[in-house]
Amino acid sequence: MRLNKKTILLLVVLMLAFTVSPALAAEEGGSPLDSLGINFGFLLAQAINFGLIFLLLTLFLWNPMTKSLDQRSEKIKKGLEDAAAAAAARRNAEAEAEKILAQARTEVASLIEEARSRGEEVAKSIEAQAREDAEKIREDARREAQAERDAQLAGLRGQVAAISIAVAQRLLGENLDEKKQQALINDFFAKVPESAKSLSGDVEVVSAMPLEKAEQENVKKQIGADNVTFTVDPSILGGLIIRAGDRVVDGSVRRDLNELSTRLK
Repeated sequence: MRLNKKTILLLVVLMLAFTVSPALAAEEGGSPLDSLGINFGFLLAQAINFGLIFLLLTLFLWNPMTKSLDQRSEKIKKGLEDAAAAAAARRNAEAEAEKILAQARTEVASLIEEARSRGEEVAKSIEAQAREDAEKIREDARREAQAERDAQLAGLRGQVAAISIAVAQRLLGENLDEKKQQALINDFFAKVPESAKSLSGDVEVVSAMPLEKAEQENVKKQIGADNVTFTVDPSILGGLIIRAGDRVVDGSVRRDLNELSTRLK
């Protein structure tokens, strides 16, 4: 409630009037309370003055003070609310930052583990490739060595055949014609044991010397198997060793010599 200057002036005049009027009335005439020693006019004036003062204090002092205090209280309350909101926002930001950091740590750990796993896979792949290359090199070297050995053995074939014929002629005491010589050579290098004929499945034929094309075809025909492979092992000295699965037919000169040595003991 706001009062203008005229209203304030009117209230002051009324207060003075209520203060002066009882005093004048007391001078002009008496009052029933005078006998009791109580000045009714003065008492009434004081009550009215107290009311006016209370009204003025309420309007000009109490209300502005309470309003100012309420405004200040609202500001403090709003400040506290803003501070609480800021603290909550900071906590939420810290929690979110920690969550992001934890997620980043997890992603980094996952990337490191994935990189390590890929590194191991690459290392294993490189190692496997290196082993494969090394095995291929060894296999190529074995093939080349075997081919070189077979070539050298093929070059000695004629000499071995000549020696074998000369030994046979000395043992038999007669000269062998060409047909007998060829039969002796065939028996020495490519004679198929009787028990190895009519085999089936995958068959491996081991000879002391590389067999010629015609000899290989003759061996295949006698064995009768669908798949026949030929390998060379000079240690068998002569003849053939036939392998078909778990079955082994040994018709080598080495076996014959071993049996002869056993008999002579």
